Amino acid sequence: MSKTVKVGRALLSVFDKSGMADFARGLSAAGVELVSTGGTHKLISDAGLDVREISDLTGFPEMMDGRVKTLHPKVHGGLLAVRDKPDHAASMQEHEIGAIDLVAVNLYPFEKTVASGASYDDIIENIDIGGPAMVRSAAKNHAYVTVVVDPADYPEILAAISETGGVPYPLRQKLAAKAYARTAAYDSAISTWFARAIDYPEIPYRSFAGSLREVMRYGENPHQWAGFYANGESRPGVATATQVQGKTLSYNNINDTDAAFELVSEFDPAQVAAVAIIKHANPCGVAVASDLLTAYQNALRTDPVSAFGGIVATNREIDAATATEIVKVFTEVIVAPSATQEAQDIIAAKKNLRLLLTGGLADAKADGLVVKSVAGGLLVQSRDNRNVDDCDLKVVTKRQPTAAEMADLRLAAKVAKHVKSNAIVYVKQGATAGIGAGQMSRVDSALTAHRKSIDAAKAAGIEGALTLGSVAASDAFFPFADGLEALVAAGATAVIQPGGSMRDDEVIAAADAAGIAMVMTGMRHFRH
Repeated sequence: MSKTVKVGRALLSVFDKSGMADFARGLSAAGVELVSTGGTHKLISDAGLDVREISDLTGFPEMMDGRVKTLHPKVHGGLLAVRDKPDHAASMQEHEIGAIDLVAVNLYPFEKTVASGASYDDIIENIDIGGPAMVRSAAKNHAYVTVVVDPADYPEILAAISETGGVPYPLRQKLAAKAYARTAAYDSAISTWFARAIDYPEIPYRSFAGSLREVMRYGENPHQWAGFYANGESRPGVATATQVQGKTLSYNNINDTDAAFELVSEFDPAQVAAVAIIKHANPCGVAVASDLLTAYQNALRTDPVSAFGGIVATNREIDAATATEIVKVFTEVIVAPSATQEAQDIIAAKKNLRLLLTGGLADAKADGLVVKSVAGGLLVQSRDNRNVDDCDLKVVTKRQPTAAEMADLRLAAKVAKHVKSNAIVYVKQGATAGIGAGQMSRVDSALTAHRKSIDAAKAAGIEGALTLGSVAASDAFFPFADGLEALVAAGATAVIQPGGSMRDDEVIAAADAAGIAMVMTGMRHFRH
């Protein structure tokens, strides 16, 4: 079992034919008999190599639109036979089953078919059956059989055959593990699509899969292993972005960049320019304006101290003026739909600064699943794909908010959705004036944001606090009036919150007593 196994016969049947001609040529040169199917057979034959049709091996033609071609005892017997078991050897001899020592298979492009928006029937037709069956058979019997599911492995296998006369056991083990990972990911994609297609979210078994994009130096901390796996989703974001320059992204970079880009994707670039500055997955400054430069400057003013070493996300193409301003502050990552060449040249002067271009914004309204691991299992929920624009807003106080206040209330609510709970967000004139995130008490969040706004005002040469004359948003209801009163004390003139507390009447009464406006959305946005 632990020995190098010579390859006498190889079965080659691939959808992705990249590298296959050279692989087949290398195998043939090593004296390996080639057997193949359909288009792969044609490719190898056209390369001038001797190759048998699978039907010649099985004695049966391909049938049923190709659904049945490799599902045959002469294929699976040749893959699964334990070569040194006498009864297996006898069965092979009795039924004229020849050993198959190597299988190279990659599967119908199910994931790409789904991503293309194909019809239900077309997607079903792109569920591979024979391929996964051969892969699993070969992987199980890796003691004797080499299984290959990735063209990137062809050179290593050919090198091993050239150097050792066969494929060593450790390499066969590695390839078998990779093969099972591929079929697991494939089945995961199918089951996930099925559950979504027939609206069956409570499907009894759930699996999630991705392909390894990179192994990182470490995770959140240096003693933790980390890797980045992409799930193939085409929705623009950190997984689909092109990194134009800068160091390799770290685990924390990716987590924070995702948070930043999801936030700015809430804002239509045709309506406003939006900038979000993120630190440890929380916004430390967000602003909207008619132009990107102004939005960035206003976002930075919220918390210039926390912005150091942060992530900057924009919802519009980065221009030279904005790039010039951003690079004045030490920044880890910039992520945007695009950047002008002049802006890219300016950013390039900071060689370690990562620039990611996504080619578009994420659809903030798109369906999807969010997965979080807990001890012994996974928590799965649908993406929080709604915001204040989807709410039936109700003014519950005697005073109505002004038009300017209402615009700021909407902005504050959108930002609060992306702040760790308990979340309080103050906004004034299209920019955050203070953000309180992740506190155990909503009052603490209100006080923290106000205190930081005093520091920010001082840094900007403004007397008092940025929160004076602002509006405020809370991600969830106020259980008592003290949270509302803390906002009033900070200078808020209007508040937006979901409502739904047993003490809503007390909170409304406190707002009326303070002479401020209050709007209820009916929609909570906890973020843990």
